[in-house]
Amino acid sequence: MVHVLSSRVLLRPADPERSRAFYGKALGLEIYREFGTGPERGTVYFLGGGFLEVSGHAAGPATGTLQLWLQVADAAEAHQELLAHGVEVLREPVQEPWGLIEMWIADPDGHRIVLTQVPADHPLRYRP
Repeated sequence: MVHVLSSRVLLRPADPERSRAFYGKALGLEIYREFGTGPERGTVYFLGGGFLEVSGHAAGPATGTLQLWLQVADAAEAHQELLAHGVEVLREPVQEPWGLIEMWIADPDGHRIVLTQVPADHPLRYRP
């Protein structure tokens, strides 16, 4: 049995500084730790119950296989904040047939990110 103590998503961006600006400034993720020096340094951000590490350099374009799912308290508020930071919104917040409110954005390399709000009356919030 594997006893997982912590986890993180490793992201190898085409332009590390641009990605750090996106995740640290536009999304406002807090830094957990940094390592190394210069433009290739690594930055690890808090990501709710996990971490997102932006380090190294991509060997080629994003493949579309990485997607991030981030739960937010208020999707409409997040939408306004992201627009104010110049983030391109791929799809504005919409309440899905399954009850979650979802909004889609992409990072500078094109990795898709869904920001999800779980409404107070949604089954994910309570047990019957």
